[in-house]
Amino acid sequence: MTEEMIQLGHIGLNVRYSLTDKPGILFLHFSGGNLHMWDGIVPQFNKDYSIIAPDLRGHGKSDKPATGYHIDDMAKDMYLLLKRLNVGHCHVVGSSMGAEVGLSLAASHPKLVLSLVCEGALSNEFGEYGLFNGTAEEIEQKKAAWWAGLVERPDPEFNTKEEYIEKEREKLIAAGLWNENFRVFFEHNLQQLPNGKFTNCCSNQVKTQYVQEYWDVKFERYYEKTRCPVLFLPSEEEWNDEKVRRNLTSFASLLDTYEIQHIKDSIHAYVWMQFPIAAGKAVKRFIEKEGWTWQE
Repeated sequence: MTEEMIQLGHIGLNVRYSLTDKPGILFLHFSGGNLHMWDGIVPQFNKDYSIIAPDLRGHGKSDKPATGYHIDDMAKDMYLLLKRLNVGHCHVVGSSMGAEVGLSLAASHPKLVLSLVCEGALSNEFGEYGLFNGTAEEIEQKKAAWWAGLVERPDPEFNTKEEYIEKEREKLIAAGLWNENFRVFFEHNLQQLPNGKFTNCCSNQVKTQYVQEYWDVKFERYYEKTRCPVLFLPSEEEWNDEKVRRNLTSFASLLDTYEIQHIKDSIHAYVWMQFPIAAGKAVKRFIEKEGWTWQE
């Protein structure tokens, strides 16, 4: 696969891709992630599909502007990227924030997206279809408390990459999750500072910009405009959460065609590295399902 920095106007995105005459799949990572989260997934699709896997703005090796972290901004990046690569339509597989970006892309460019896999965008944060619903005053108080915690959180620093990887490895071993896919992901999740130390490629400033925009996103408005088939992949925790299931059911009712699949013991965002074979099979079965109809 080719990996290069592609300039899209004022922003450069780092992208891994392999383009053939086969249908395309755009893989979109979660917040704080990078394109290497898909390393255990992509080999399952290389033979029969063109692959596009970018580092979203603010992440990985891509440019990190001070602003522009609404999901619509990142969806526009993806539209321009696909246009640059001469991809007229494709399937989209998104994890957490990547699912939100994919949903925005599907809603704004319905002829572009053949199908959408949403391992995310299952609930709003606040309001009628939110994880928290209260009075306007209660919601603002909740936001203020959350915001205070976000802005006070410093970016971590590590003396070496090995120090960071070992810290993450210990946590995942304790949880029974560690495997080679996580190691590769974490290896590519750091950038070097001027002082020689290392910190996360996705800074706290980028994360707070994204979260501030995310709070007021109403996913139902996007699902209402989505015309392609959608596969929802809730995690174990989401599947067992009555609020999430209620909101997911409401969102699904706005679609012409959808499926919901729960991968047992899956963890939100990490499922692609945790169970790459099972997650890959779920995606492949869905996008290759006979009888799907697409409407303009």
